[in-house]
Amino acid sequence: MNPITELRATTFVLHQDNIDTDQIIPARFLTTTERTGLGRAAFYDWRFDASGAATTHPLNGEAKSHAILIAGHNFGCGSSREHAPWALLDFGFRAVISSEIADIFRSNALKNGLLAIVVGAEEHAYLIANPGIELRIDLETMQITGPNDWHTGFALDAFARRCLMMGVDQLGYLLAQDAAIAAFERNRAA
Repeated sequence: MNPITELRATTFVLHQDNIDTDQIIPARFLTTTERTGLGRAAFYDWRFDASGAATTHPLNGEAKSHAILIAGHNFGCGSSREHAPWALLDFGFRAVISSEIADIFRSNALKNGLLAIVVGAEEHAYLIANPGIELRIDLETMQITGPNDWHTGFALDAFARRCLMMGVDQLGYLLAQDAAIAAFERNRAA
C-alpha cells in the first residue's frame, strides 16, 4: 500500500442508491485471494451482458480515467466481502464518497487503502449533480475541496487514517512498532 496524504482526481458518479457488494463484485468471482485482476470483475453484471460482451454502461468507458467514485446513498451494503474494495482499487478507484457507506464495507475499504468517505446530504447532492469535477482530498486537514471554493470536511477513524497516511495495513502498523514492542518487553522482563 502506498501512503496517502492527498488525492487529486476527477469524479465518476453512480447515482444508484443501495449498491451492494454483490453488484460491486458478484459472488462467482470470489474464488481467489489475489487482489490483482479483480478490477475486471468490478460491476461485472452492469458492464457485461450474459454472453460476456461489453455493454454501453459508462463504467466501460470514461470511468477508467476517474479515481474518485461518487456513489448513491448506502454504498457497499449487503454481505461482507473484502473482494469489493480490492475490485474497486484494481479497477482504478482510489476513493468512494457517499452520504452513507455500509460499516463493514467502509472498514474493509479503509484497511485495504481505499478511502471511504461519508459526507453530508447537501454536499453529496452537489457531488452527484456535478460529475467529472476535480476534487482534492486531504487526509491531514480532513477536507475535500473542489471547483469554485467548494469544500467540506469529513471524518475518519483515527487509526485507519494513520495507517492510510503511513501506507500500511493493521499488521504493517504493528510490525513497524517492532523495536518499541521489543524494548517494552525487555523493560517489563527486567
